[in-house]
Amino acid sequence: MPLLESIQSPADIKAYTPEQRRQLAAEARGLILRTVSQTGGHLAANLGTVELAIAVHTVFDTPGDQVVWDTGHNAYTHKLLTGRAGRFHTLRQKGGLSGFLRRDESIYDSFGAGHASTSISAAAGMALARDMRGGKEKVVCVIGDSSIPNGMSFEALNHVGHARPDLLVILNDNDMSISPPVGALSRYFSRIITHKAYNRARKEVESWLKRLPASLGGPAAKLARHAEEMVKSLVSPGIFFEELGFLYVGPVDGHAQEDLIRTLREARTMQGPVLLHCVTKKGKGFEAAEQNPVKFHGASNFDVTTGAPLGGGAPKVSWSAGFSACLYSHAVSDPQVAVITPAMTAGSCLEAIARDVPRRFFDVGIAEEHAVTLAAGMASRGMRPVVCIYSTFLQRAFDQTAHDVALQGLPVVFAMDRAGLVGDDGATHHGVLDTAFMRILPGMTVMAPSDGAEMAAMLTTALRLQGPSCIRIPRGNLEAGAPDPHVQALPLGRGVVRREGEDLALICFGRILGSALQAAEALAKEGVSVRVVDARFAKPLDGALMEETAQRCAAVLTLEEGCLAGGFGSAVLEHLARAGRLPKAIKSLGVPDAWVEQGTPAEQLAECGLDSASIAASARQALAAARGKA
Repeated sequence: MPLLESIQSPADIKAYTPEQRRQLAAEARGLILRTVSQTGGHLAANLGTVELAIAVHTVFDTPGDQVVWDTGHNAYTHKLLTGRAGRFHTLRQKGGLSGFLRRDESIYDSFGAGHASTSISAAAGMALARDMRGGKEKVVCVIGDSSIPNGMSFEALNHVGHARPDLLVILNDNDMSISPPVGALSRYFSRIITHKAYNRARKEVESWLKRLPASLGGPAAKLARHAEEMVKSLVSPGIFFEELGFLYVGPVDGHAQEDLIRTLREARTMQGPVLLHCVTKKGKGFEAAEQNPVKFHGASNFDVTTGAPLGGGAPKVSWSAGFSACLYSHAVSDPQVAVITPAMTAGSCLEAIARDVPRRFFDVGIAEEHAVTLAAGMASRGMRPVVCIYSTFLQRAFDQTAHDVALQGLPVVFAMDRAGLVGDDGATHHGVLDTAFMRILPGMTVMAPSDGAEMAAMLTTALRLQGPSCIRIPRGNLEAGAPDPHVQALPLGRGVVRREGEDLALICFGRILGSALQAAEALAKEGVSVRVVDARFAKPLDGALMEETAQRCAAVLTLEEGCLAGGFGSAVLEHLARAGRLPKAIKSLGVPDAWVEQGTPAEQLAECGLDSASIAASARQALAAARGKA
């Protein structure tokens, strides 16, 4: 009899037998695999945490006890156990379940997640709030081995070791993030797995000390301390955490469910900060994902029997791959070009650069702040570093971008991948804030290409500038395939007219140009003459072109796939207002002052009024308003 469909809350699994728990794990793994093969999603990490999620909800009394999942793309089983199995088929769909964690989706989602390395800080805040309130609930957080080396995690560990609240940190060690984890701490975790002798030796020493007669008093205590330090010095996988004030437990097999439950029950009774080291296998139970966890970290639709992607047709070139191909050309030919990425080697298609230019390629792990200041240091010594980073993750390093790069006028290039609306990953992963926060920085050049050819030219432009610059790189595929990297630089701060017209102007920033041209065609059939401008630069803005367009056309619309507040449209309005050249009617179209939920890119563009039909409708309204003022 199936178990999963009858579960309404974690209370339903408390009395399960070991055999029932094994059945539940198999059902959960099967449902995750079938669903993600149809909806897309984060597969490998979730297959690796099935037993861990079942064990956590078996031992802890949620939602009274608080469980925080770092990043959230490993919490699908958590969703299944907390009353959402019946809606799991809506995963990452418009109006459906989020692919991450949301406090407004379920009372069992203690803390919203989408970016890495927040869980220990959030859980520490919950534990300290509990103590201030006089509460008794347990607080647990689950964090991956690639997230814990992040600076925010270190800061949290340091503070927890000082404040010493009762808090259980579960280190989910699967030796794999989006890209293979890097750094000394990741190598340290790998060594820990082989040091099971540590816990065996510690238990033997503890057992021996308990047999010492109490009459020995002080000498016995002194001997105990020496014995414990001796064990740590010989085989010390947990000494890093213990020196920070945590009691280290493990490593334990995260798929040996009954052992894991027994260990969690013991950890539940411990006081102070505890770190449980849990070793799991990413992609567990699906051979294709076990063999290629990077490919199945974030999977598109695929065949569940073979793991082969669905869709067919000629292979397409993504914006990321097109940019990477251009960057590769510069990196192999120019010894001053260095490439830096924070754990996005695969996500930003940089594998060829890593392979062929290894001395000038640096994947620094989930450490966005370090990536930016590392680039600043390189630039200060004559290199031309390119930071390939998702737009949404650059938000974490704004201070370093402002003070370490822009303030010093250093020639760092920011390749802001996934800029704009990104579809089913939803609000935590949209790159819609970057134009606004980058254009406020003095000396920063802000560019957005409308196609692959412009993207290639913008990279050439950026690498020749004497100051900092950024390029918005959308998610999705290039219509014309991979661009030619051998192109001339653009005239700095110069836009271009893509279509001439007299009645109405559509001033575009980025790939929204394609929708604008479609809208212009539709309006032309109605007798409306539409000018379409490709601005290319939000900073420096082509003020002369903006003024000339506003003077020529009675109605002007600005278009961008980014936030309206402080974005490209704001830059145009500010300039025209200062110049005293505002047209009779002007309106900015972009992402409104709201968090855009998951859905298809087409659904999100329509929701924001940025599809061609919505642009045409807004244009008609603006033109009518302008003619009403005539």
